[in-house]
Amino acid sequence: MGIITVEKANQLFWLGRYVERVYTTIREFFIGYDRMLDETDDSYKEFCDRINIPDDYRDKDHFLKDYPFNEKNPDSIISNLNRAYDNAIVNREEIGTETLSYVQLAIYDLKKAEVSTSPLIEMQNVIDNILAFWGSVDDSMDDEQTRSMVKAGRRVERLDLYLRFEMGRDVLQKELKKLNRRIPRTQMKYRKEVLDHLAVMLQKRMIDYIGAVYELESIMDV
Repeated sequence: MGIITVEKANQLFWLGRYVERVYTTIREFFIGYDRMLDETDDSYKEFCDRINIPDDYRDKDHFLKDYPFNEKNPDSIISNLNRAYDNAIVNREEIGTETLSYVQLAIYDLKKAEVSTSPLIEMQNVIDNILAFWGSVDDSMDDEQTRSMVKAGRRVERLDLYLRFEMGRDVLQKELKKLNRRIPRTQMKYRKEVLDHLAVMLQKRMIDYIGAVYELESIMDV
């Protein structure tokens, strides 16, 4: 991997994963928000089950407040955003100050959402800042290898979450193709056979979503 250490490569890869985790889980949170407010059943339990986090919530109201905003909850959106920031700050030189600033702005807007009477409006700003982050990654990071490490993390995380939320076959195959194109550019060690096996799994009439998640989780296990 040239002059890039294994530790730094891992930090860049997980920066991409954490940023994408925040983006996709906020979008799914949006989808379920109004339904959760009006429902009598507790569909948040299904949400927790899908993304494999413990259901430590008293009820839906507790979930709607705690899951996005509680920094003491290691599974919360803000906790994942803070992890993204931690990985970004130690790689400021590689990603650039402007790119880092969008993660900072996302944290700021998420904290504003916590005290807002219209939290989804502020959370939309978080999404906008994450999209700006990815635009800045493309525009500001000149080194293809380091840029690809961040973007490979994004692709792994998106495919992981799309499998958990049981997205359609076409969507999953599209994301797998993007990952196949991106990850070799990182020059990181990965298991090519995992990608090949996933391609076969996504062709089957009945997709084994959980099995595919477990398969994807082993991609960097070399």
